[in-house]
Amino acid sequence: MKEILNSLGIKENNFGAGVGAGAWSSTTDAGMLNSVNPANGEVIANVYQCSESDYDNVIAESQKAFEEWRMVPAPIRGQLVREMGEELRRKKDMLGSLVALEMGKIKAEGDGEVQEMIDIADFSVGLSRQLYGLTMHSERFKHRMYEQYHPLGIVGVISAFNFPVAVWAWNAFLAAVCGDITVWKPSSKAPLCGIAIQNICNEVLQREGYKGIFSLIIGRGSTIGERLINDTRVPLISATGSTRMGKRIGGVVGERLGKTILELGGNNAIIVTPDANIKNTVIGAVFGAVGTCGQRCTSTRRLIVHEEVYDKVKDAVVKAYGQLRIGNPLDENNHVGPLIDKDAVKNYQLALEKVVEEGGKVLVEGGVLESEGYESGCYVKPAIAEAENHFEIVQHETFAPVLYMMKYKGDVSDALALQNGVRQGLSSAIMTNNLREAERFLSVEGSDCGIANVNIGTSGAEIGGAFGGEKETGGGRESGSDAWKVYMRRQTNTINYTTELPLAQGIKFDL
Repeated sequence: MKEILNSLGIKENNFGAGVGAGAWSSTTDAGMLNSVNPANGEVIANVYQCSESDYDNVIAESQKAFEEWRMVPAPIRGQLVREMGEELRRKKDMLGSLVALEMGKIKAEGDGEVQEMIDIADFSVGLSRQLYGLTMHSERFKHRMYEQYHPLGIVGVISAFNFPVAVWAWNAFLAAVCGDITVWKPSSKAPLCGIAIQNICNEVLQREGYKGIFSLIIGRGSTIGERLINDTRVPLISATGSTRMGKRIGGVVGERLGKTILELGGNNAIIVTPDANIKNTVIGAVFGAVGTCGQRCTSTRRLIVHEEVYDKVKDAVVKAYGQLRIGNPLDENNHVGPLIDKDAVKNYQLALEKVVEEGGKVLVEGGVLESEGYESGCYVKPAIAEAENHFEIVQHETFAPVLYMMKYKGDVSDALALQNGVRQGLSSAIMTNNLREAERFLSVEGSDCGIANVNIGTSGAEIGGAFGGEKETGGGRESGSDAWKVYMRRQTNTINYTTELPLAQGIKFDL
């Protein structure tokens, strides 16, 4: 553990606000935050939380940085992001290990998350030369029109514990090439990942001669979080978390007519048709349900299976669960690590109790592991229950490895009614070799989710596509495609290159 922490510049006691090398906060009056390893319940290191005066300093420095950064040509801004990507390549092993250590996802997933950061850096470098506008024909004689995009300002990023580094990069690297400044409030459940990233930022920025492009504020949501979402100096807030949190942030930022990117809850389903490849279905469903111990916003929550193949799929999935290895996430032989904390364990237990109360049948027993190696109390057994889509517990997202299986009859439209019959709309998938079923799933009358996959599970997202969902998932888009546009302000320009000024509708002034 010491090797991981030392390599990333993490000390026993760390300060929770920073705007560059040698520019960390020094206040201690906002209290100390303990980072706890969910694998063993031990404190990894501590963080002095950001105070309100620290916050004001970070925003003031960010404003100064923006005035200079917006003037740097976009391709040169891309070069800085390229250097960030190279530094992440060098630190991938240690940073991936820290993610596993602090958050609890297995080492392979921790490394995969850092790889996402590297990939979005590469994407952003290319994007820095593709911030395209449009040229339009004017209706006015000897006029021309065009559209361009300008940097927006300070982007506030609020991230969740389950992806403690990648989500920051999705936002920060795009924002950087767009000419914006990022102020990041990471989850208080994974503060050391934020410290590590800020240290990497400081190293690269200092080497390249910049300061304040990426800043960090680790503090209470009730004080620092509220300051951030209410701050008119921050025109865009990108927030990842629960639907409840998103509604609060959306309301506050909307009240001041600011912009938001909201990445909220998912309640994702895989539809399994009679024509599905069962082997691939099992692989996609199991990884989707138990990966990151069920703590992905894209985790598979519901398996909607046609009655013709239901028993076959059920037996195969139950058998696969029997092969899962649960344990220390840094042990590369394990498939599943712990939940983030004991509150998450309680929610997991309540979900299993609730589904039985509502009439569900448990297929794979859950429970909290308590033997040697599981002393933290955060290790749980992935569970499967037969359920009905209308059950209250099924309608809500439980951030834990609980998979609900249900049957459908008839054609794919009946399955789609079940899939779409929840308030969330993030990720979805269909397993089928039937072209008509696949195309219907992808059509306007098909999946109502922001992500719709064919013959691949719900979990995970590729950098090239815009990531996000509909309905109570929030509607925001990050990462690929044209998601960059929300980080900029759009401007339409009309140029008159005549010696006269013709007015609309033939209006004339005798001057």
